[in-house]
Amino acid sequence: MKRYGLIFVLYQPDAEFVDNLRRARAICSDLIAVDNTPDPDPNLHAVLHAERIDVLVNRNRGGLAGAYNRGAEVLLARGCEVIFLLDQDSKIEASFFESMMQASAGLDGDGFVLGPRVYEINLGKYMPTFPPGRRFPKPRRMTDADRGLFPTLFVISSGSAISAQAYRRLGAFREDYFIEYIDIEYGLRASSQGVPVYVNADVTMRQTTGQIRRHGKLHTTHHVAWRRYYGARNAVHCLHLYKAHWGLHWLSAALALHQGLCVALFEPDKRRKLLAIACGYWDGRRGRLGRFERLHPRLHAYCSGQARAAAASGVKPEALPGDAS
Repeated sequence: MKRYGLIFVLYQPDAEFVDNLRRARAICSDLIAVDNTPDPDPNLHAVLHAERIDVLVNRNRGGLAGAYNRGAEVLLARGCEVIFLLDQDSKIEASFFESMMQASAGLDGDGFVLGPRVYEINLGKYMPTFPPGRRFPKPRRMTDADRGLFPTLFVISSGSAISAQAYRRLGAFREDYFIEYIDIEYGLRASSQGVPVYVNADVTMRQTTGQIRRHGKLHTTHHVAWRRYYGARNAVHCLHLYKAHWGLHWLSAALALHQGLCVALFEPDKRRKLLAIACGYWDGRRGRLGRFERLHPRLHAYCSGQARAAAASGVKPEALPGDAS
């Protein structure tokens, strides 16, 4: 079996997330934990080092994309032929790596991106795949698909496996995207360059995405305002970037409208979030990338006020882009 390693990303981890790290370390000896916390806890690091868990301090540089890239550099230098990605809130079974590696062994060639079937806990359903096609792809439901490999345009990053050959060919994750659409862009990049992307239905990963709440047929993530900016902007940029290969570019406007509708109907802090979505969509159309706080410092300061208020009320905020240099 090829040598594989795991990048486990931490951000202000609580006890549950540290336990997830320990469970992952027990079934994958070649692991690097990348702590993206802007001000990491040295006591936690001392405990993890005592347990022979390698911890790399990234301080949110380049966001989630930066954490993946720093970890990949370490694992590639160790000679790993397959790189797994895992976020701190993802839960995997003991057989996860063995089953994923068995599936990868049956692929033609050494270049691939492979993801598990994902069960979204808060939505109570399996996430669909999007088979490649020149026109807008029809989503494939994965509820009853529990065996075999399914071609798809992209997979979510957490739980995915990228071969070293594919990573070297495709390059690093886009740190100018920071957090949103980094996995979708990477999958579309792979698909457009002939690197196959599959969902392995033999393996299921249970995952939560934000604070998803259902409202009938609609659902919303309750992401903070600054993250809404990246979601709208990166969707526009990413889907237009690959419009010559896949008929998805028109979808970005619909996604921005959907975000705005859900915020307007179901979420608090509507003004900040709607302004962030509108600004992100406009920046995406113009191809303006980079950190929100550098492009629009006054608007970012206004939009990030919700996260500060959440912290003051005792609710753990999401990672702020401005917290890292």
